[in-house]
Amino acid sequence: MSIQPEKLGEMQTIQLNSDLHFSNFPSPVWHHPVWGFFAHQQINRLAVFTLPIEMTPFFKKHIDFLTDNAVNPDKRRYAVVGEAPRHFIDLDAYPDTLTTTLPRYYKDAADQYSADTLALHGIVPWQIQLTKYQLTEAFKQRNVRRILRIAADLGHYIADANVPLHTTRNYNGQLTNQQGIHGFWESRLPELFSTTYDFLTGQAEYIQSPQKVAWRAVFRANAALDSVLRIEQELTSKVGESRKYGFEERNGVTTKVYSADFSRQYHDLLRGQVERQMRVSVKMVGDFWYTCWVDAGQPDLRKLATYQLTPDEQKEDVEEKKSWLKRLFSAREEF
Repeated sequence: MSIQPEKLGEMQTIQLNSDLHFSNFPSPVWHHPVWGFFAHQQINRLAVFTLPIEMTPFFKKHIDFLTDNAVNPDKRRYAVVGEAPRHFIDLDAYPDTLTTTLPRYYKDAADQYSADTLALHGIVPWQIQLTKYQLTEAFKQRNVRRILRIAADLGHYIADANVPLHTTRNYNGQLTNQQGIHGFWESRLPELFSTTYDFLTGQAEYIQSPQKVAWRAVFRANAALDSVLRIEQELTSKVGESRKYGFEERNGVTTKVYSADFSRQYHDLLRGQVERQMRVSVKMVGDFWYTCWVDAGQPDLRKLATYQLTPDEQKEDVEEKKSWLKRLFSAREEF
């Protein structure tokens, strides 16, 4: 979930002065998008280095595009109908999640629950499967522009599937009086600590069953959810609200954030959880890109690496992104 530029006017940025007290403030707000621009871009960029030598000339040439456009799905959330549900799945919205009760194929699940119900509770594992198919087709067509755009999107959805708070109705701690934990876990912690993470994941591998891998990711992320919420509650009780938050200068504005000390203690208590989920995301993105290429017949990407986007294509991309800022509707907030 990202904070859009057009949303900033609605948000409660805070100008600090001497008579303000912590009790006067709502939960922290973020000027960084969450699992946000920083983490999504890092994951896509690092995934390029997992690819085999046959793919690297093309992907390294376009690494800046894949990095910069890793955040496109978040930018589209408020502008493209049907985009928002692609980023999450509320596993706890279903009576149980066995394959017999929550089918792993979208058509079967829609027949059982209706497409509207699936959209309400999120479709990220099914979206990964769909985007995987689209990228495979783009490779078959040797369509450079589509390959780049879809590969960037696929990396985003895969990373989202690995975020514990993307797997629950309590996505921002709003049901447990922990409002703001979404951005805390997936933006504040990577921002502060990811420079120490080990992102050596090994080379990308072929995925025999992309469907199973997508579902395994969301269940693995969901298994970490209890720790995400419980540890934050326990630490808050221990240190108190006054030490939980602090203030930082961001873009010339003093903003309330989770304090560096609270963040460090929470990060330590999670015992590498954020690092693991980021590393898993990097490897999974590389695996999916590689699998799409193999399933497309392993087209010669060295030839495609010489292709340059035309001025018209570049202009169209710019105009499309501008249009996202003009068409706004309500989507589930996660900060």
